[in-house]
Amino acid sequence: MEQPDFFSIPSPCIGVCEANSKGYCKGCLRSREERLYWQSMSDGQKHQVMRLLSVRRSKIRLKKLSLDDDLNIEAPEQIELVF
Repeated sequence: MEQPDFFSIPSPCIGVCEANSKGYCKGCLRSREERLYWQSMSDGQKHQVMRLLSVRRSKIRLKKLSLDDDLNIEAPEQIELVF
């Protein structure tokens, strides 16, 4: 049984409305359809989109971490200060 929501689910839009090469918004990571139909979605559908956005953000973070590892970025060696 689905619990009722007492508060409406706000749009994840952050005002950076530009699509990437895969068609997802660079700001909120929603697809064109998710952006277009947000206002007419049920709260359950909005929750599902929010879960998808979380997965998309995680994939982007993992990809970025992988790229950083590929570049072999290392922290500079620390210098011991003598007082």
